[in-house]
Amino acid sequence: MRAARLIRMVLLLQARAAMTAGELARELEVSERTVIRDAQALSEAGVPVYADRGRAGGYRLVGGYRTRLTGLGRDEAEALFLSGVPGALREMGLADAASAARLKVAAALLPSLQDAPRAAAQRFHLDAPGWFRAPETPVLLPALAEAVWDDRCVTARYRRGDGEVERLLEPYGLVLKAGAWYLCARVPDPGAFRTYRVDRFTSVGAADTRFHRDEDFDLPAHWSAQAERFARSLLRAEAVVRLSPEGVRRLPGAVDVPAAREGLAGAGEPDGAGWVTVTLPVESEEVAYAQLTGLGPEVEVLAPESLRARFVRDAARLAALYGKE
Repeated sequence: MRAARLIRMVLLLQARAAMTAGELARELEVSERTVIRDAQALSEAGVPVYADRGRAGGYRLVGGYRTRLTGLGRDEAEALFLSGVPGALREMGLADAASAARLKVAAALLPSLQDAPRAAAQRFHLDAPGWFRAPETPVLLPALAEAVWDDRCVTARYRRGDGEVERLLEPYGLVLKAGAWYLCARVPDPGAFRTYRVDRFTSVGAADTRFHRDEDFDLPAHWSAQAERFARSLLRAEAVVRLSPEGVRRLPGAVDVPAAREGLAGAGEPDGAGWVTVTLPVESEEVAYAQLTGLGPEVEVLAPESLRARFVRDAARLAALYGKE
């Protein structure tokens, strides 16, 4: 534990011109007294650490000193590729590995390039969770993440409907979508890939065996196909509408993207005023009403009759409301 801390202290001093005892204490999560003892231990071991006194003082390395302790471990190298999603790293229990990896990379850079990590971090940031919701980390996420990294089978219990099912799974990958975590896993029998929402797992136990990963498996492609199928599976009803040119333009922002794409692909020819008739796949009449209302006078519902009657009734109410003197 102390050896790792001493290495990290050297890397911090190598990456920065100077650091105070307080700054080192915060970075290393120890007391300033421990920093003083560690600096003395490094000096006794031949690492040229010295301290400047005064207001502008701090710990430094003798100019030009470069440590060779920059080799990345496997866990650090893998975590480094996720360092753009710090929240996800924390939730999976990989924040320490990523921090060590970034520090080693920074220490290995030429002095003229050592501001590159900070410059990039100040310009680009990925905030994965959706708006207006407090993201909650699933309790079992770190265990699943460890199994994913280790290619280790797990025995898991999962809430489905009113009950629970138990499955032996080969966890291939984790996906963070709008603040929710999903596990893409293969069920050995029958050998099919399935997607599970992580917060619905009630228990996860690591098995004694590892699985042989299918090298042809492409997690981004698999997720994209799954998401497309899931979105389309929700669209079980239809609505026939007429859209103005402005309605056509705004449709993808008002309804589900697969519905807009499918509906517009089968649209008829525009009439003399530029309006087109479109058959839209929709989740339900209730959902269609909420979505199409946002298009206002740029849409006319033709079918089903019950949905059209609802728009006629509400249009009359709006006319009466705004027609008042």
